[in-house]
Amino acid sequence: MKTFTATPADIDKKWILIDAEGVVLGRLASIVAMRLRGKHKPSFTPHMDMGDNVIIINADKVQLTGRKRTDKVYYRHTGHPGGIKSVTAGKVLEGAYPERVVTKAVQRMLPGNRLSRKLMTNLRVYAGAEHPHEAQAPEVVDVKSMNSKNTRS
Repeated sequence: MKTFTATPADIDKKWILIDAEGVVLGRLASIVAMRLRGKHKPSFTPHMDMGDNVIIINADKVQLTGRKRTDKVYYRHTGHPGGIKSVTAGKVLEGAYPERVVTKAVQRMLPGNRLSRKLMTNLRVYAGAEHPHEAQAPEVVDVKSMNSKNTRS
């Protein structure tokens, strides 16, 4: 029996919609990373972009467990000596671009290579409930009902 390797003709991409309101960030990110990579499909091929296009809405209402809202810190560097900058997850969620918390969580659950940078182009994250992808007729995936631990009240 030969090992199956998918070709570009075998790939069937769907559009899925996930509502992040009340969902724990890490659990959401792991499910989205699996969908982006295509590991939920029986025809998964590691070196191909097999995953679905994922739309996440209400990213500003995502939940963090424990003290992560105040203790989780995102770092960046300006490139100049002593130019390290830091911001907490709570400040990012209350700021102008709260969707960056979800984007970073998903990005860091993918491998750090060229393929994952290509996979990240299939992710669309929106802070509010509106999105411009109604024409693609996305299939709704209810992350809250998958496991009782996926939500926080």
